[in-house]
Amino acid sequence: MLEKIREIFAQVDTAPIESAEQLEQFRLAYVGRKGVIADLFEGLKTAPPEDRRAIGAELNNLKNLALNKFAEGRDRLETLQAGVAQPAPVDLTLPGYPNEVGAMHPLSIVRARIVEIFGRIGFNVSDGPEIEDDWHNFTALNFPPNHPAREMQDTFFIEKNPDVVLRTHTSNVQVRLMENGKPPFRSIMPGRVYRNEAISARAHCMFHQVEGLYVDRNVSFVDLKQTLYHFSREMFGKDIKIRFRPSFFPFTEPSAEIDINCLICKGSGCNICKHTGWVEIGGSGMVDPSVLQNCGIDPEEFTGFAFGMGLERMANLLYVIRDLRLFTENDIRFLRQFGPVS
Repeated sequence: MLEKIREIFAQVDTAPIESAEQLEQFRLAYVGRKGVIADLFEGLKTAPPEDRRAIGAELNNLKNLALNKFAEGRDRLETLQAGVAQPAPVDLTLPGYPNEVGAMHPLSIVRARIVEIFGRIGFNVSDGPEIEDDWHNFTALNFPPNHPAREMQDTFFIEKNPDVVLRTHTSNVQVRLMENGKPPFRSIMPGRVYRNEAISARAHCMFHQVEGLYVDRNVSFVDLKQTLYHFSREMFGKDIKIRFRPSFFPFTEPSAEIDINCLICKGSGCNICKHTGWVEIGGSGMVDPSVLQNCGIDPEEFTGFAFGMGLERMANLLYVIRDLRLFTENDIRFLRQFGPVS
């Protein structure tokens, strides 16, 4: 019986339906109550019980094939009879529909500008995973277990596993770069980072950083300062005021915060600069010798500096944006202000 079903399969599949007469012949032969498929279903009753399941499944497939082909043929013939088979002629003299050009996201503009500035002084771009282990995100960077410095960053943990986290900074890329290569290193690491913070006009649980690393022989704090002076003036203009404030980071020593005068209020005070006239754009410092040692680099031979900055903070200053949440709301009215893609 299975051979008979396969034979009918082939007949149904190749049966032509190009006219109303052929459609009716197909219906009588395969779809109607007195058709061959109905006879096969009737014959299923006499099939051996152990074969009925397999035969029944094949019969259902055959029936569905016939019904679908009949419906498609009927619809096609009805369309032809309605006179809509041929598309309406196109009037080539009509004006075309304008294509709307998209705009670059402000964070993409800022990121590209940063990459371009550092690229001109020899920095390449490195990338790494956003889901990271404790070693690369904390321990290799001088965050010992249970050290209070870990509380500086509220962390998202993956599946309640304290060893797997969403990275809290792109410093994990610095560690991987030093572990897998040999000095000198001169690279920046832009990317998304995550911290368990309340969302407000000044903070978000997901934001973007760009960090930098330079490791070589005889690298000094002077090199760090001149690099960041150059970047700030290229990014914000020649008249920008810059200051370094002593600070603490577990992975650098000495460490300093980088401030520039607030471009939004011009020093008069606003919510972005906390009414001080100065805005922190990042942190920096000389790479701690223990971090170099953790990554397999001899701190007696090599020194280096590192820095990190927030893209959202710089976009706030460049475009006078007072609310950090605008970057992730996808409001087309906001995004259109940044012009078409060039």
